[in-house]
Order: sequence, then C-alpha cells, then structure tokens
Amino acid sequence: MKATQRQVEQALDRADPATRFYLLHGPDESASRALAKRIAKPLGADAEKIDLAAGSLKADPALLADEAAAISMFGGPRYIWIDPAGDEILDAVDALLALPQAGNPVVAVAGALRKDSKLLKLATASDAAMAYASYVPEGRDADRIAIALGRDHGLQLRPDVARRLAAAAGNDRAVLEQEIAKFAAFLDAAPERPRELDEDAIDALGADSEEGDLTRLVDAALGGDMAATDAELARLIGIGMDAIPIVRAFQRQLLLLTQLRAEVAEGQSIEAVMAGPSGRAVFWKEKDKVARLLVRWSPQALATALGRMAEAGRMVMRSGGPGGIAVESEIMALARAAHRMR
Repeated sequence: MKATQRQVEQALDRADPATRFYLLHGPDESASRALAKRIAKPLGADAEKIDLAAGSLKADPALLADEAAAISMFGGPRYIWIDPAGDEILDAVDALLALPQAGNPVVAVAGALRKDSKLLKLATASDAAMAYASYVPEGRDADRIAIALGRDHGLQLRPDVARRLAAAAGNDRAVLEQEIAKFAAFLDAAPERPRELDEDAIDALGADSEEGDLTRLVDAALGGDMAATDAELARLIGIGMDAIPIVRAFQRQLLLLTQLRAEVAEGQSIEAVMAGPSGRAVFWKEKDKVARLLVRWSPQALATALGRMAEAGRMVMRSGGPGGIAVESEIMALARAAHRMR
C-alpha cells in the first residue's frame, strides 16, 4: 500500500507483523534511512540485522524469502536491510510477498524511483507491503524536523534557531542529526536532562562555520555585491562544495522572500510582516538584512529568480549537462540583477 508518514512510522515502531516489506524511497535518502532504522527499536537491542545486496537478490531471487523465513542462530528477532534498492530486486520481493507468512520484516531503501517503477507498483499493490516517499524538507517542515530531532537529543530549539540549523545542514536530515547530536554532547543534554540551544553554541560549533556556511554567498548575490559574490563562489569551489547545496540555499532564501514579499504586496508594511507570524521564522540577526531585500526585490523578480535557479539545479542533475558551471553563471546573473536594483 501507499502509506502516509504517520502510517509507516506507526508500522515500523510496532514492527507490525502485517507488514513484511517496507519500500522507503524518494529523493531524501537520509530521511528514508532514518525511517528504516526505526524497525530496530521494537525488535529489541539483541535483534540481528541481515544486510542483503540488491545484486545478490537479482542473481538469487529466492534468497530474500529464505532469509525472511529463517530463524536466528540465537533464537532472537531479526530484520533484513537492503540499501540501495531498485527494480533489480523485483523478483525477490514478489517471491517474498507470495509467501503465506514471513516472520522477519524487510526494509529497502531506494532513491527517487520512476513513477512506472515495477518495484514501486508491486509494493503499493500489496497489503503486506508499505511504500513511502521522502522528500527534502523545505521551510517550516525543515524547521519542525530540526525541533523534533533536538527534542530526541534533549535540546530545546526556538523556531529561528531550528531554521538556522536546518539551513546550515542544507536540509539534509542526516547532517542535521549529526550536528544536533554534537550540540547535545557539547551542552551535556539528554531527553531527561534538557538544555536550550542558543546562538552562542551554534557560533562555537555549528555546521554553518567558515567552511560550510553558504549564507555569505546568498547574501552577497541577492544584495547585488558582485565582488563578494565572485569571491565567495571561488572560496566554495576551492573547498569542493557541491553545487546542489548551493542551489538549495538560494531556493530556501528566495522562497522565504517570496512568501514575505507576497504579504507586503497585499498591503502590509515590511515592518508589520517582519513582526508577524511569517517574520518570526527569520533568525533575529537576519531581520534587517531580509527587510532590505524585501525593498529591493519585487514579486516578479523573485519569481523569475526562483525559476532560473530551479532550471540551474535541473542542469546540475542532468547527465552530460553543464553542471556546476550553470549554477555559477546563474548566481552571477542574480548578483548583476540585484546590483541594478540598487
């Protein structure tokens, strides 16, 4: 069946015997893996994890059904993990789902599957399987994930702090959780010993430190500072920064500005918007900067910038395309446009 997030979480958290196969797919593979790990908790600390390679299952489709029905050497619970997975495991999963019963749950982590994926169709058509797609969170969804992860580690996060952490981690759940775990250790926090995470701790240890921070590049380009934009691009390229996190950083800021600018266009003052519910999502140190950008960027200009940045991102993903060069060119074009708006 095609599951909602709540349905798949509940099934994994119970190790629901009615579900023998979980297909966790979608572009946010770190979120899929975080979901997959939940199966271990209800099975207990002594549960045996069986890693199976997709290639092995393609060569021997009966192997998955055999492992699912097998009993642990020590008599305890076990579960089967396939990562990465794709249509090459179709025959193996078909054989698994055809069994009258299977005692060991199977979780498969796949990336972005095509809509016509045979594996996806098989999983969604079976009552004994669950398929759930994870997408890279944006905006308030990313903030809520940061707050929830913080709570799991004993950290209390204000919305502006959560947004800063999510943005610094490029909305990558795995990176975000690593950072939050680091902050928890730094503050000696735990669920039974909660601590508030403030800006001072982030400044001291955060993912948005000198090497990883994309904020300066975004600020320079959208502020029309062409020299600073060129320098930041050179710095990030020099440290091997991938183009996709750069694109995402621009998209997040442009989406935020689009939302705020729409409220201004409806007749609210910039001051009122920044003080309102949407403005409270802005990190307090950035409020003046964002207010200046709202004066400079019109709704039409923001829509154009978002469209062009999305196309640059697609070019990065396209095989044989210009890749990072397209992103660099688009960022400099944004900086030139912002410079003309001064």
